[in-house]
Amino acid sequence: MSDQQTRVLVLVFDGIEEIEALTPVDILRRAEMDVTVASVSSELSITGRNQINFSADTSIAELDPTSFDLVVLPGGPGVLQLLDNEPLRKILVKQNQSGKRVAAICAAPKVLAKHGILEGREATSHLSVRGDLPSASEAPVVTDGNVTTSQGMGTAVEFSLELVKQLKGATAAQDIAASIHTNF
Repeated sequence: MSDQQTRVLVLVFDGIEEIEALTPVDILRRAEMDVTVASVSSELSITGRNQINFSADTSIAELDPTSFDLVVLPGGPGVLQLLDNEPLRKILVKQNQSGKRVAAICAAPKVLAKHGILEGREATSHLSVRGDLPSASEAPVVTDGNVTTSQGMGTAVEFSLELVKQLKGATAAQDIAASIHTNF
């Protein structure tokens, strides 16, 4: 693992499942990663599916998406409105083509599938969209190559710890798991 700070982009949008967005932000920051929360629109104020409001740090139009080691796309009902979002598609496809890490949880793997990122890969998702994946698994978290997917809100901690493990090592993930009183 490099001493250079790992850069992570977490994409947010209205209708997001709040826990699926904020759990990775919290856990990845505990692992001392540089996490940027970016709105997929120009609006920085985000209203989640449960009417929890929070603010993004920036919008995707204001940043260089190629500078991130990992891009995380949370789920929730709002993610399905992003299936045809061209700026989002460009970020995800470029990240994948460069061999950098891409992660999606809940319904968000459907977005990855639509853009060909899951072709030839095993993945998991929320049951409601699992049929849209080319090779679906029932595992809570699946990593295949540079892509990690997870089922949903109930697997958000395990998903986030898996991302820490990939980027900072198993010891870092286990240390954080112990500090938050969960097994990993």
